[in-house]
Amino acid sequence: MKWTDTLDIAIALVDAHPDVDPLTVRFTDLMNWVMALDGFDDDQGRCGEKILEAIQQAWIDEAD
Repeated sequence: MKWTDTLDIAIALVDAHPDVDPLTVRFTDLMNWVMALDGFDDDQGRCGEKILEAIQQAWIDEAD
């Protein structure tokens, strides 16, 4: 997965952190959690606030 694979990342986050409300996650934690996912292989430097917002929104949508 790359940073732009927001839906795949969101699905993986739902599985990895089922009891977490995505609205309560700080972006610094979110970035670390994404980088720790199995199958994630991208450079931390390619991540920005807009990407993290998109991942968070996809996670919210998937958690519903």
